[in-house]
This record gives sequence, C-alpha cells and structure tokens, in this order.
Amino acid sequence: MFVEINGAQLNVEVLGDENAPVLIAHHGGGGIGSLAEPKATFGPLADLFRVIVFDARGCGLSEAAPPYSHAQWAADVDALREWAGAEKIVVTGGSYGGFIAMEYAIAYPDRVSAMILRDTSPDRENLASAIESARKQTRVKLNWDNYDRYWSGNIRDDADLKACWAELIPLYDYEYDPVAATARVEAGIYRHEAHNWCFQHNAPIYDVKPQLPSVTCPTLVTVGRVDWITPVSSAETIASLIPNSKLVIFEKSGHSPQIEEAELFQQTMRDFLAEALPDLGSVAR
Repeated sequence: MFVEINGAQLNVEVLGDENAPVLIAHHGGGGIGSLAEPKATFGPLADLFRVIVFDARGCGLSEAAPPYSHAQWAADVDALREWAGAEKIVVTGGSYGGFIAMEYAIAYPDRVSAMILRDTSPDRENLASAIESARKQTRVKLNWDNYDRYWSGNIRDDADLKACWAELIPLYDYEYDPVAATARVEAGIYRHEAHNWCFQHNAPIYDVKPQLPSVTCPTLVTVGRVDWITPVSSAETIASLIPNSKLVIFEKSGHSPQIEEAELFQQTMRDFLAEALPDLGSVAR
C-alpha cells in the first residue's frame, strides 16, 4: 500500500496482528535498497510483532521527495510509528538502515523500546577501511573509477548505479556465489538520486559516536565476521558506546548473516527480544 508520510507517498507493507507491539525495520542500501530485505529478515517476527517495512523516500517504489537526509528518514520512521498508533516501537536496521535506526534512537529516545542493528557503522570510517579490504581481496578485479564514483555519490543514472553495484556485490558474501549474486542484482530497484545524496551530503557529516552513550534502550548489535564494508571493528565501537547493548558476531558470514546464517540469526533476535521485552511473553524456541 502507499501511505502519505511527511508529504511523500511511501510504499509500506504490514505483517502480523494489528494489536501486537510494533516493529519498524529500515532497509539498507540507500538508493539500492527496498523493503524486500527487511521483510525477509524481520517478517518471521510477525508472530510476535506488527512488523512494518517500507521503501524509504526516494528508494524502491516510494516517491522521490527530497531531502534524503538522515534526519528526514528518521522523521519518516516516527511518522510511520504515529500512523501505526504505537507509543513505542522496536526499531531495526541493517547496513545503511542501521545508520537510520541509530539516528532514530538518538532523536526519539522515548519512542524506542529496543533496537536491533545488523552490519552497520557509527561513522564513515568504515569507508576508509573498506578500500584497504577491497584492494587486498583477490575475488574479483575492480574498476577503481567506478568504485570511487559509487562511494563518492557520483553515479550518472539508475543503470549506472546497477552496473556499479554489480561490480561490488561479490565482495559482500562469506562464500561468493555468482549465480545468487547476479539474481540479487537483477531483483534490485535502483534510485541514483537517493544514492548520490547519501554519499555527497550524508556521509561527510555522519558520526553518531558522541550521542550513542545516551541511547538507553536494549540494543542487539550483530555483524558478520568477514564483513568488508562495515567490519567487526565498527560493530564493536557501537556496542562499546551503547550502555545496554549486546554484540553477536556471526563467524560464517560476510555482510548478510541474516541470509548466510539465517536460522542462527533468527534465534539470536528472538533470544534478545525475550530478554529485552519480557512482556512479549513466551518466545517460540
């Protein structure tokens, strides 16, 4: 369905009982992301929550209505919370979506009952370490001009974004499967305006480390052991700064433990939620 949120028509899907507590999941990827990933990751929790997934403004099928700033995307999450009639939510996000989840928990602390983060970073330092990882890897040969244009937000159009992403995707998995990677590229929805905004305007000023100690909600921080773009060190920094946090490292995963170690990831979330939100009642084991 399309819902008008802060003046933009957003593509929204809702799973689970309308009377259940609300979980809102923000997708990753900036202009390459959509609700498909958080739906697959958090949809199984619809036995416990009213799970809301959506395409952020300028992403997926949602309306192109700038700005695509972190503040705007966090405000859209809060407007979705209000639309859902929830006083508090569990906020979740993976990769770039983790940036927005943290920004939301910082800006709207009274609205968050718990937070789940997956393979994300508290600042832009991960991009500096990533280029070292990219230069050392032997999995694929990279076009460095395309690499630089991608991470600096200088993509020409949607087709260019898709082509650049196709070059990078082999770096993301624990075990590279070219057939599966190609399928993921083809399934994507590409919005270069939002992508460029992320890396021209958002990334240069992104640093939530000073604010993370103020986050009081229980927080699960997860990361794949060989994640090249948001490495274990980024997750460790987040967990060290959020007082009530738990760090879980998935040993046989890259950037997507929710896919590469799916069963363990789902159980890890359920164990965390059972402890963080005891009022949920019995959690299926």
